[in-house]
Amino acid sequence: MADKVDLKKSLDGYRAQQGRFRLLDVPDQQYLMVDGHGDPNTPVLAEAVEALYPVAYALKFASRRDLGRDFVVMPLEGLWWARDMNSFTVARDKSRWDWTLMILQPDWIRADAFGAAVEHVRARSGPARLDDVRLAPLSEGRCVQTLHVGSFDDEAAVLARMHDEFVPGNGLRPTGRHHEIYLSDFRRVPPERRRTILRQPVEAARDS
Repeated sequence: MADKVDLKKSLDGYRAQQGRFRLLDVPDQQYLMVDGHGDPNTPVLAEAVEALYPVAYALKFASRRDLGRDFVVMPLEGLWWARDMNSFTVARDKSRWDWTLMILQPDWIRADAFGAAVEHVRARSGPARLDDVRLAPLSEGRCVQTLHVGSFDDEAAVLARMHDEFVPGNGLRPTGRHHEIYLSDFRRVPPERRRTILRQPVEAARDS
């Protein structure tokens, strides 16, 4: 059995400092994903989480058993967007939000292993949104990110500095979807102690 792989320790995208915006290039990666819409403080988000984690752990145990490759299950992540992004970054109108919850998977996990993991979970527990779970790639490229410590509702000021100051100040503009990495389990950690990486893909601003 090889040593257990912890991608949080080896991937640059899982490093961030509070109060500092940093540019980095994020490689293409694959995730377990479930889509949703609306206020995350409703049961619909909990149902997505309840579908993702059993599949993630089934893949971990199958990889260890069948391939001799063990890995740490990665933290929950989310892509967030809205037709009017002000409803996310400023007004915080959660009823208008769209989202995709995700868990990063090692690059050796393949579609056949994913399918077997889904069927294993179906036989054992069959969470409501199991059939909505997919294994899919995500390409983000150039990004800016920082670490936020505190309540999710306190992110707006940090996001405003990112979008309105740092990004244009470096000749960039946002592209793609706002990305959050939940280093703390928000089901167990009080709001004031939650550690969340805030990431925004960017591209060179077009000349006016």
